[in-house]
Amino acid sequence: MLREQDVGHRIVVRRRVGVRAGRPVYADALGELVELTETHLTLTTRQGRLRVPMADVHRAKRVPAARRPTAAAVVELELAADEAWPAPTRGRLGDWLLRAADGWTGRANSALPVGDPDRPLPAALDQVERWYAERGQPALVNTPLPLAAPVGAELDRRGWGSRPPVLVQTASLVALTRRPEPGAGGAGGPVVELAAAPSADWLAVAAGRKGGLPAAARHVLTAVDQVRFAHVYADGALVAIGRGTVTGQGRWLGLCLIEVLPAARRQGLAARLVGALAEWAVETGATGAFLQVEQGNVGAVALYRKLGFTTHHTYLTRVGPPGPAAAGR
Repeated sequence: MLREQDVGHRIVVRRRVGVRAGRPVYADALGELVELTETHLTLTTRQGRLRVPMADVHRAKRVPAARRPTAAAVVELELAADEAWPAPTRGRLGDWLLRAADGWTGRANSALPVGDPDRPLPAALDQVERWYAERGQPALVNTPLPLAAPVGAELDRRGWGSRPPVLVQTASLVALTRRPEPGAGGAGGPVVELAAAPSADWLAVAAGRKGGLPAAARHVLTAVDQVRFAHVYADGALVAIGRGTVTGQGRWLGLCLIEVLPAARRQGLAARLVGALAEWAVETGATGAFLQVEQGNVGAVALYRKLGFTTHHTYLTRVGPPGPAAAGR
């Protein structure tokens, strides 16, 4: 049976979900164990959070740790991702990062609780709430799993909500730089142009996807030493965009805003964008690529799987409830 030290680890639980013809019906659930009490256990699964009464647990066991990345690997990738998406307003709470960008995107407006906050966990989260309240913003916390499972459990106790799970996926640049086969989007297709700054057309497409681009957004997009903006034109019109950064001491290509306009889809343009950015990153000395995609974005997940990406870890963006801290009191 599970013990307190299993909190923060990946487990599988067989639980009773009903009765049929006088016999119990069981179902399995796989996820990160974020809370364990005498009466309940709570998992973060791909479908969201699952709270199971202990009376319904038939059996439960920890998934072997070899199937999960180390804590150090999660921290490394999360810090590379933070460097690739730099919020203009930043603070620190021990090792924790506090980030704000006028509310533009969750990643740039959330605390990242990796490392030691240099104070007890409840006090650290109190300070997070105050920091965002002082800026007139809702408190958000990104919780990489399983690393930040204890933080997630404390946020559960405080009544915080959660946005849909996000997959942090990685791939080798060797795989991504393989040339596409001739055919749709292959040899002879539109050229991918890389620029050190985004064009006005590029920004317009990005604004359409992200609901506008305030001044803080321009900082997030451009304030990286090694960054390239991919443009694909057809008949003089911009039909696809992408952004790539090299961060994490030069190891990681970060991919984001891979967007193909509806009229140009199903021509392999997304794969061409990724390939062009990967080739640029290889020239800088990078060896791996990462991206972040909502688990529920089935089309994008399928595309990235085809390109060779696999899930490294997941994270949840936790949302603080309205209250005295959120109101700035």
